[in-house]
Amino acid sequence: MTQSPCDNHNNMDINKIREDYPILQRHIEGRPLVYLDNAATSQTPRSVVEAIDQMYYHYKANVHRGVHTLSQEATDMVELTREKVRAFINAGSVEEVIFTRGTTEGINLVASSFGQMLENGDEIIVTVMEHHSNIVPWQLIGQRKRVTLRVVPIDDSGQVDLEAYEDLFSDNTRFVALAHVSNVLGTVNPVKQMIAIAHRHGVPVLIDGAQAAPHVKVDVLDLDCDFYAFSSHKMYGPAGVGILYGKRYWLEKMPPYQGGGEMIGQVSFERTTFADLPFKFEAGTPDFVDIAAFGAAIDYIQGLGIENIAAHEHELLRAAVEGLNTIDGIRFFGTAPGKSGVVSFLVGDINSYDMGLLLDKLGIAVRTGHHCAQPLMARYGVTGMVRASFAVYNTLDEVAAFVAATHRVAAMLQ
Repeated sequence: MTQSPCDNHNNMDINKIREDYPILQRHIEGRPLVYLDNAATSQTPRSVVEAIDQMYYHYKANVHRGVHTLSQEATDMVELTREKVRAFINAGSVEEVIFTRGTTEGINLVASSFGQMLENGDEIIVTVMEHHSNIVPWQLIGQRKRVTLRVVPIDDSGQVDLEAYEDLFSDNTRFVALAHVSNVLGTVNPVKQMIAIAHRHGVPVLIDGAQAAPHVKVDVLDLDCDFYAFSSHKMYGPAGVGILYGKRYWLEKMPPYQGGGEMIGQVSFERTTFADLPFKFEAGTPDFVDIAAFGAAIDYIQGLGIENIAAHEHELLRAAVEGLNTIDGIRFFGTAPGKSGVVSFLVGDINSYDMGLLLDKLGIAVRTGHHCAQPLMARYGVTGMVRASFAVYNTLDEVAAFVAATHRVAAMLQ
């Protein structure tokens, strides 16, 4: 089978790109690995792994604290990544870019810090498609402050009901937390419109961008979001690094999330003052090695072009849906127009775990279960789904292998 037409159109040589990923040469159960679990974590190219090696072998020293050469060099690399992130999301300043351990920590930071300003009876709006990491932190605050979650419904295709969303706003609404892209459905939410609606009500908005940043162009100034969180490990980068963008107004208003070294101005036993942004929210020694390597991952994405990546993934999605649709009894979840490169499905009464286990025996790596989105599973009346998700290094041949394997497993289990 030939490569996606977008390969020639975008001048991306997918076979050449695959050479950046030695793991793709692995065999599982004697079959070539087809890795389709990219929404959980993407693979890491050589350039990023080499950046990690370089940091450990030549530049390892604690950052922001030393006058010696190694510390200054490591600091420069970390701050260069901060600037690369700022440019990647078009933030107004590097002071609005905070390093975290991932999207989950970014959301928890906002929930904890902004949550201290909430009062009993306040309400937070979320959607039914949220990942648990954009539900549970708000519930934890709610247990302490008696804050209530208001939930935006979706239609059967996976699109939010914008009229119902606006109707949820009341005099008690204090915050909105929304996924940019659903990790299960692939729905690309109209977040710019939803942010504008919230701002008309004077309510700030956090966007969970974990599933968006690797696949769509993110411009936080254009979106006008108040917070935006995402993770390195879904963007061809190392695990354990994330980004929280926040508008300066809110970051200066919010109390620190954690206390310790780096985030202080002056400390005495009577009182402590805090460092300026962004360090106010970066307590302790950061993962400076992987932060520097995340900079290499951003370079990698920029070199390929986020629009080119998205076009390739959409072609893979089209082929996957077309092929899977020939399976008797298949049910797709998430059919909104313009969705991201994720396909979630069930076949008849086959348990998602059983399907995923047998696909693995055929070399196909997919995700099964509730995908940390149990309220969404309840919305569709299921306990789990099979999810295949695509990245730039996947091919149409792999999609064909995935479809053929799913046909085979369905025939075995039905």
